Amino acid sequence: MSADSSPLVGHTPTSYGTLTIETSLDPLSSSVSSVRLSGYCGSPWRVIGYHVVVWMMAGIPLLLFRWKPAWGVRLRLQRCSLARAETLVIEIRDKEDSSWQLYTVQVQTEAISEGSLGLPPQAQAEDGRSQAAVGAVPEGTWKDTAQLTRNEEAMSGQQVLRYYLFQGRRYVWIETQQAFCQVGLLDQGRTCDDIHHSRSGLCLQDQTVRKTIYGPNVISVPVKSYPQLLVDEALNPYYGFQAFSIGLWLADHYYWYALCIFLISSVSICLSLYRTKKQSQTLRDMVKLSVRVCVCRPGGEEWVDSSELVPGDCLVLPQEGGPMPCDAALVAGECMVNESSLTGESVPVLKTALPEGPAPYCPETHRRHTLFCGTLVLQARAFIGPHVLAVVTRTGFCTAKGGLVSAILHPRPVNFKFYKHSMKFVAALSVLALLGTIYSIFILYRNRVPVNEIVVRALDLVTVVVPPALPAAMTVCTLYAQSRLRSQGIFCIHPLRINLGGKLRLVCFDKVLEEGPAADSAFGTQVLAVMRPPVQEPQFPGMEEPPLPVSILCRFPFSSALQRMNVVVAWLGAAQPEAYIKGSPELVAGLCHPTTVPTNFAQMLQSYTAAGYRVVALAGKPLPIAASLEAAQQLTRDTVERELSLLGLLVMRNLLKPQTAPVIRALRRTRIRTVMVTGDNLQTAVTVAQNCGMVDPQERLVIIHATPPEGGQPASLEFLPVESSAAVNGAKDPDQAANCTMEPGPRSSHLALSGSTFAVLMKYFPRLLPKVLVQGTVFARMAPEQKTELVCELQKLQYCVGMCGDGANDCGALKAADVGISLSQAEASVVSPFTSSVPSIECVPMVIREGRCSLDTSFSVFKYMALYSLTQFISVLILYTINTNLGDLQFLAIDLVITTTVAVLMSRTGPALVLGQARPPGALLSVPVLSSLLLQVALVAGVQLGGYFLTAAQPWFVPLNRTVPAPDNLPNYENTVVFSLSSFQYLILAAAVSKGAPFRQPLYTNVPFLVALALLGSILVGLLLVPGLLQGPLALRNITDTCFKLLLLGLAASNFVGAFMLESMLDQCLPACLRWLRPKRASKKRFKQLEQELAEQPWPPPPQPRRKCSLSGTLDTGSSCL
Repeated sequence: MSADSSPLVGHTPTSYGTLTIETSLDPLSSSVSSVRLSGYCGSPWRVIGYHVVVWMMAGIPLLLFRWKPAWGVRLRLQRCSLARAETLVIEIRDKEDSSWQLYTVQVQTEAISEGSLGLPPQAQAEDGRSQAAVGAVPEGTWKDTAQLTRNEEAMSGQQVLRYYLFQGRRYVWIETQQAFCQVGLLDQGRTCDDIHHSRSGLCLQDQTVRKTIYGPNVISVPVKSYPQLLVDEALNPYYGFQAFSIGLWLADHYYWYALCIFLISSVSICLSLYRTKKQSQTLRDMVKLSVRVCVCRPGGEEWVDSSELVPGDCLVLPQEGGPMPCDAALVAGECMVNESSLTGESVPVLKTALPEGPAPYCPETHRRHTLFCGTLVLQARAFIGPHVLAVVTRTGFCTAKGGLVSAILHPRPVNFKFYKHSMKFVAALSVLALLGTIYSIFILYRNRVPVNEIVVRALDLVTVVVPPALPAAMTVCTLYAQSRLRSQGIFCIHPLRINLGGKLRLVCFDKVLEEGPAADSAFGTQVLAVMRPPVQEPQFPGMEEPPLPVSILCRFPFSSALQRMNVVVAWLGAAQPEAYIKGSPELVAGLCHPTTVPTNFAQMLQSYTAAGYRVVALAGKPLPIAASLEAAQQLTRDTVERELSLLGLLVMRNLLKPQTAPVIRALRRTRIRTVMVTGDNLQTAVTVAQNCGMVDPQERLVIIHATPPEGGQPASLEFLPVESSAAVNGAKDPDQAANCTMEPGPRSSHLALSGSTFAVLMKYFPRLLPKVLVQGTVFARMAPEQKTELVCELQKLQYCVGMCGDGANDCGALKAADVGISLSQAEASVVSPFTSSVPSIECVPMVIREGRCSLDTSFSVFKYMALYSLTQFISVLILYTINTNLGDLQFLAIDLVITTTVAVLMSRTGPALVLGQARPPGALLSVPVLSSLLLQVALVAGVQLGGYFLTAAQPWFVPLNRTVPAPDNLPNYENTVVFSLSSFQYLILAAAVSKGAPFRQPLYTNVPFLVALALLGSILVGLLLVPGLLQGPLALRNITDTCFKLLLLGLAASNFVGAFMLESMLDQCLPACLRWLRPKRASKKRFKQLEQELAEQPWPPPPQPRRKCSLSGTLDTGSSCL
């Protein structure tokens, strides 16, 4: 039976199929996923068959279904419509990954009583029933009635809400839309007027209904008990394989080895349980928030616990402030808020009342009027009325803090080729183990070994080939890198992202400047008193304190989208209030009366911005209509910003941070693109880019100006060189643009554009956008959402993108980037994987160097663990051939004393001190890596076989008794020689794969590793040369021939020289051989293809008379600009 197709909300339902949504389950996440939702319900026959299969296979399927729960659901239940589903299978595909992740959830039900959804009386029908829709219905229809309950249950008089919980969020069933919807989206489409109409609060019945739908206002972090954690950990596939191996070793009489592995695994499990529980408790304590809050009720106020809050409740904020337990829209008064715990922004943010109007409310768009959960309200002030009021908009995991906590608990999978290839390589080792098992079965059967012994020996070979310690060894690499970053003041909350830092090809910078205080101001003290940035000390030279106090009547805070802010003030003794505005000079001048704007305004602005100054325009006007505080509070932004008088320009000098230029030059030397993404003026950004080295003096910088369709004319583009004033101001005359000299050629060209141009490119020139991004260096006047879009578009070109910002208005870009670095004083910021406590972009090269070091070390450790397993595999196969094996303590010495020691210490080598142009490879299944493995394995096999045959050729050699199985035929000469040579090989291979340059420091800087190699090597030499040294416990036979023992040492030395020669030859000769054997292939990366394409054509197109890029993407004269 097929499943019901529940389409996206707003589409027409079809009959059957599986729901497929191109959306993100996390609205705060920048990773857009493809989601498939399938419903399943009970089937008696399937349940009977399921239990029969489990019983016949001794419960083994239960373990498999624990690892793959979707398999158990599909076997035990039958597919059905989502409307009847009891269990759901959720399949999610990340935007950067082709594989699907499967989750199973149970559909829950809860009785719901009749009641409204918290709308004001005017939004309810005459019978008192709510007209609000509970569902993300098409825009503009959210006030229509929608059913939440099952029809058949509603007919019986019982209304039941169906929902499921996924990653903390609640999804409710919308009967009219035949789909599940996240409760955080139920009120989507509410206007600012609707928010203000909720100031009266909810009645108790409405609050109860909403709590049933939305759930409690808690961000719960599950903390499992130790028995639960023990079961989860013990049933992990890794420990399951360990348990299987221990049982096998006991059956093969390897008691000491099995006991040691059991003790080590037990200690590892205990430490893991303690660490997991402590981390869960720490996170729970950090996010747990339960306070008493005052809410408005019809006819009065009521104190409730914050967990009882629901969207639609109206909070009364105390004047002394306090922590915010939910997301809420401020509807009356002002608040000073500390958002450092959420965004990393250390400066308190002023929140003002949400303006009334028909515009849809959006937390991001209206973030200056939104109080976010987890932030701290420092002060609340009321202007009209006795209270500061805020209407709850989101609760629980639907809040901004809840989304970030969910991202920590359920991080987005890292799409990295290295991890995929490592899994494939382990699978290849498993195939090799299967081949070895077949060979061992044949050999052991030929040697007339009993069948039960053959089974044990063959399975034992699997535990040799597949290294069980591989995950732990790989984890150690990132732990060392994380520790080194922490010592530099860089904190990482996602260690897997460290390796991605080694693959960065492009870094976007939001903050590369530091602002000095303005001095020698020529503005009046009244204007500065109202408009100036808060400077603590010292006061500006020559500026006196204003003699009159000023009262703020109304404030419209700064908006990145509008690029300005307003304030209405009253001076003591003044006849009427006055309005002041500061913001982008271009926009502010456009709001002023033309008679107040000097004729040379554009030229003056261009002269300041071209010099790299940051310029803010100031304007003002009398406001007689705001005679009282009440009247001022009713003012709209349009009223305040009409018919202004330009007061002047506030010019601030931008000083480059001392570290900026060296860092930019270092990154460009290593062929890492640097891109400026800022909200500053375009000309200011261009000047700063030239000063800091993003654009060298000999390189051309071309400014792109885009015009959207207007007056019946299509959208158009102009490419203008930055040397001309037309490029700065935007030439309106194509002939003027033609006079600008610009030689074609893509390699030395940099493009600069503003946020408005970027928006036009996104909408009207999507085919041209990739070419612009490949050469774009300066993106100015970018809104926060545009920064996120830019990062995502760069990722579509297959760049590995880094983003460095302050975590304030670039949170989305930091989360979307492959490597986001927040410059914050906080120890860790949840908006980005990395947080630098030092507010300097010096942290970027540090992260890249550590990333390259960690990635290169990961390759080395993986190669070593694979070579260690293959070396032991060869030893065991040689000994199986003559019906013997390694001894119990010999396995123990190899796996725990030798291999574990060197595998842990070889990762301690630090990163190279200087960034180079070379990048570590990202593919494990590549010719260099596979060539190294194959040649080293061949050398290992040759040395072991050579030692074996040399031993057999000696006159004193006595063969072992093949009729007696191992370990009863120990000690013998064959085992002693193979064990001695292979022990040396483990040390040799560890040193050979631990190369230093170009990504790590030289090997001699890792002193603990060298000491371990020297100490273990000395012990192995003593075992071979000194008679009786540990030969009894290790079951080694004493070799009396001193010359032969020296010959074995010479053989080990030749192995040492050969291993290093192989690695050196592969590093130096293999690339040249590959270039000679095969022609250079075109890169598969999209940005590389575009660079090659642009190198073969004159682009950007030179400006010529009457030639413009039109909406179709072609020039008016017929030649293409695409």
